[in-house]
Amino acid sequence: MRKIETQMNRAIRSRQDWRKDNTRVEISEDNKAFVYLHNHLIAVIDDQVQIFDGGWQTNTTKSRLNAIIAEFIMPAAGVFQKNWNWFYKRSLDFSDIIPFESGMVLS
Repeated sequence: MRKIETQMNRAIRSRQDWRKDNTRVEISEDNKAFVYLHNHLIAVIDDQVQIFDGGWQTNTTKSRLNAIIAEFIMPAAGVFQKNWNWFYKRSLDFSDIIPFESGMVLS
């Protein structure tokens, strides 16, 4: 995990507004964490995690989402790409894979 992603996750966990380079975390009045990459919403963290591609399915977006998923859902889960399409895997052995949908809710 990149240093910026460790700092991002720390801000989410401690529910503190944070910004570095192209990534920011904003905490709402109802204690939800909103994560932005290049001013595009990529995640909302509360009791569950909702993930978005922000309209850009880039390696950086994938990396930020995977850092959030590893911290708040499960280390073995994550977003990956195959033949230009994004998928979400729920297990380490790739036995539970679903197509990625921007706005999907993970719990």
